[in-house]
Parts: sequence; structure tokens; C-alpha cells
Amino acid sequence: MTKTNSSPLAPLACIILAAGQGTRMRSTLPKVLHPVANAPMIEHVLAAAAELLPEQIAVVIAPGMDTVEKAVAPHRCVIQQQPLGTGDAVKAARSVLEKFRGDIIVLFGDAPLVTAEALRNLQRKRIESGAAIVVAGFSPTDQAPYGRLIVESGQLTAIVEAADATEAQRAIRLCNGGIMLFADGKLWPLLDKLRDDNAKHEFYLTDCVKLAKAGGHICVVAEMPADEVLGVNTRVELAEAERLMQNRLRRAAMLNGATMIDPATVYLSADTRIGQDVVIGPNVVFGPGVEISNKAEIRAFCHIEQAKVEEGALIGPYARLRPGTIVGGGAHIGNFVELKNTEVGRGAKINHLSYIGDATVGSKANIGAGTITCNYDGFRKHHTSIGAEAFVGSNSALVAPVSVGDGAYVGAGSVITMDVPANTLAVARGRQSNLDDWAKRFREEQAERKK
Repeated sequence: MTKTNSSPLAPLACIILAAGQGTRMRSTLPKVLHPVANAPMIEHVLAAAAELLPEQIAVVIAPGMDTVEKAVAPHRCVIQQQPLGTGDAVKAARSVLEKFRGDIIVLFGDAPLVTAEALRNLQRKRIESGAAIVVAGFSPTDQAPYGRLIVESGQLTAIVEAADATEAQRAIRLCNGGIMLFADGKLWPLLDKLRDDNAKHEFYLTDCVKLAKAGGHICVVAEMPADEVLGVNTRVELAEAERLMQNRLRRAAMLNGATMIDPATVYLSADTRIGQDVVIGPNVVFGPGVEISNKAEIRAFCHIEQAKVEEGALIGPYARLRPGTIVGGGAHIGNFVELKNTEVGRGAKINHLSYIGDATVGSKANIGAGTITCNYDGFRKHHTSIGAEAFVGSNSALVAPVSVGDGAYVGAGSVITMDVPANTLAVARGRQSNLDDWAKRFREEQAERKK
């Protein structure tokens, strides 16, 4: 994801609410760990918050959420013992943030599309207005499910839940985005005043607005794009978040100088790095940990993960680069070639129907169609070394551990089990013999048997 270098506008801490069980996801995986662009949702939220250079980030989780605690490390986790509402969840962070002096932003671990710039705008709004609370607002196409923000003379006076809104209030387009900023010293006294005298007997963080207003404090709204406050509660919403994130990542890559022939069919990960003048064909998938250098071309139907493609290399179509692979500058990796944990030298060519795993391929080497490195003996993986400018003929099997020296040749159809010295020809196949007229006699015999 694109990062923005900046200085903090004011001392800041963040509280990320991640205690929800996500029952509507119908999953044993905690909701905030469901991936968007191959990264857990909460990782996107943490990344956005981190760009503001907060002094502390506290993540609120439920008991037993060890996997979430591990995923957000080294950030501090605090536990909400019982699900008693958002206000109660924020109270759980008091033990680690009560002595902090500065702004506190409360945001949600299941809203992966929030950006640092939107969060920074909350701080700007607080500085400009002198407000005690700044609430994120947005204007969705369908306002029906959302609480409305009641603004009078530029100040937020109330947050009304959709079910409780009057007909006039339901006509308001400005809705509650959930994210809230509390100015220095305001959060904990307001939380102490929260009551659970509602139908759910829960403590609502949104009630802090009316409490602040009653105390004579200013509350204001900072508008955000609708997609940035999208919360994920179902698999349907997860798919929508993925769609929006992919569009964002594609746009950023193209604005940075990459060409996508059919952008809607290209799928990126949050950490995909793509250089300038890269050309990407249709139906390409980038898993985590991929770096594509300038002027490389990734042709259609390739799948790449945890791999690096250096400048000017050509990949595909229909190639698969698996973890640990590095393709050198100007190298060609062709159709139906699979590489795993392999370093391919500059200018080398592996153009057709080959599997090269746990290997090094020297510069300007040529690997013929159907070549495989036999790297696994059923217990361990073994390495194959192919030297610079070596030539491996089609349909060859290199049984690791084995090396083929610089400039060596391997005859087509060979099974190589011993090292091949530099500039040597190795042929390891049965000697051909021809039997004259055998085919004619065979056909005649078969025809006779059918009578």
C-alpha cells in the first residue's frame, strides 16, 4: 500500500476495536483476521494508523483471541472481558492509555479501507475547531442502515440510530462512520458517565457526543469517503472490501507507471511492489511478497508469490513463480514454466513446459522444453546448479543434488545423476536401435489376428 511520509500533527494514540466474534462471517477465524488483498483486515488498519506516527496503539480483543494478539504484535493488546458495547470496549484500553496526553482516535479492526489521510483529517478538524470530539461522517448511496449525524450551525449535536430516527432525520444524508477522535483529556471522563440504560444494556461510545454537548464541549464532523468506513460483517461485505481494495491498488500501480492491459482481471496483494514501465497482461495474480522491477513484462495468466522479477525480464504467459524465486534482468520465463526457490541469472531462458525447483540457473543459460529438476527424494529437498551459458536439452531430468558446469551441454532426453563439468556434453539415455521392416510386419500380424 502507498505510504505517506509525514510529521505528527499532535501527540496521538490509537485504540483499535477488534473484540467482535464475527458470527455473521460463519467462520472459526476471528473476523479481523479475514484477509483483504492477502493481508488480515486489521493489518490494513494498523498500517493506516502507523502512518500518523502515534505514540501508542492499543488493540482491544476478546478473551481467547491469541491468534489476533499474535497477528498485531508488537502492539499491545487489552481484553474486553464481556461484550458490553463499544464504550465498554474502549474502557478496556484505559489501563495502558490513561496517562497518555494527546488525541486518541478510536477505530475498528474490521474496516480495512480506512486511510492515513482520512485519519489525519480528523486531527486537522480537531485543531481547526477546538472540538472535544470529532466524528467521522460519510454520505452513502443507501442511508437506511446507518445512524444519522445531526449537525446544527456547523456543530454535531447528536447521533441518532436509524431505528430511532424520525422521518425528517431519516432524510439526512450524513451518516455515522463510527471512527471518533477525542481531544486530550476528554475520553476517560466521558466514559465514566456512560450508562447502559438501553434495550441492549450496552455502553455505546456514540453516547459520548450528547454527554460532551451537555458539558459545554464542541463536537464536529469530519467527512470521509464512504468506502473508507466500510465495516465487514459478512462474506458479502468482505468481497466488496476486496473489490474496492483491488481497485485502489490497481490505480496506484498505474499512476506509478505500470500498464495493465485489463486492470479488472489483475489481482494484487497489499505489499505488491511494481516498478515503472512494467506491462501486466490479463488474468495475472500477485500473491504476497512480490516485487516487479522496471520494464519487466508479466504476460497473461501468470501466478506469482514471494518472488522478485528484475528489470526487463519477461514472464509467461501461464507461468508460475513460487516462493523464493528471483528472475534476473532480461531473463525469459515462458508458458507453463514453474519455478520454486530458484535464482535465474540475467538473460537466461526457460521458455516451455519446465519445472525448476531449488536451483540456480546461470546467466544466459538455456533450459529446453520439458526439463525438470528432481529436487525431492521423499524426505529432503536438494539443490541443482546450472552454470552460465549452459544448454539443457528438452525432456531432461536433473536428479539433485547435481551441477551442470558453465557452458556444458546436456543432450535431450537425458537423466543426469552425476555432475557435468564445464564445457562438457553429457548424454544419459539408452542407445537407439532400428529394426528394419518391423512396423510393417507388426501391422500385418495384427490384421491377421482380427480375421
